[in-house]
Amino acid sequence: MITIYGDRISGNCLKVKWTAERLVIPFVWIDIDVTKAETRTDEFLAMNPAGQVPTVRLEDGRPLAQSNAIIVHLAWDSALIPSDRYLRAKMFEWLFWEQYNHEPSLAVVRYRVKFLGQPRSEIDPALIQRAESALELMDKTLTGRRFLVGDTLTLADISLVAYTRFAHDGGFVLANYPAVDAWVSRVETELPIEDPR
Repeated sequence: MITIYGDRISGNCLKVKWTAERLVIPFVWIDIDVTKAETRTDEFLAMNPAGQVPTVRLEDGRPLAQSNAIIVHLAWDSALIPSDRYLRAKMFEWLFWEQYNHEPSLAVVRYRVKFLGQPRSEIDPALIQRAESALELMDKTLTGRRFLVGDTLTLADISLVAYTRFAHDGGFVLANYPAVDAWVSRVETELPIEDPR
């Protein structure tokens, strides 16, 4: 059985949990509170020198970090990764974009507003605009489509829904992005998501 070390406020950690649940992969969840520096203990750093969650300990004891690397490992040879070579590459395109553009803007604004109590007015407007641009791109892509890649749920959807569904925590209004809003609801029904938005 795998062990997932994660913080439940983190979309990056939740995407690993949802992927494992979707694929009926048994796991043990170990709560790690990043706000209490629990990723900075000697024990944790021995497993993941970067000191980040999520981190997974595989059945054979080897550790694996970085959320999108973990979900790809878990979903290999499953329907969550397209068999078509081009669609598979498009899925990876979204996974890379999520960590480079989407998460560093949307998730950062969310964290500052919801968990640090920082007023939105004190956040760099360029960061807020970057998050809005990410939502606009997703909305344009999802207009007339059910999922980001192909006709079925893929890791691209799981990866991107993790923080998108909490956009309101950062003061973003998903109703302004109707295709994204409808997509979030669709993906939520496909996944075993229990925590409310």
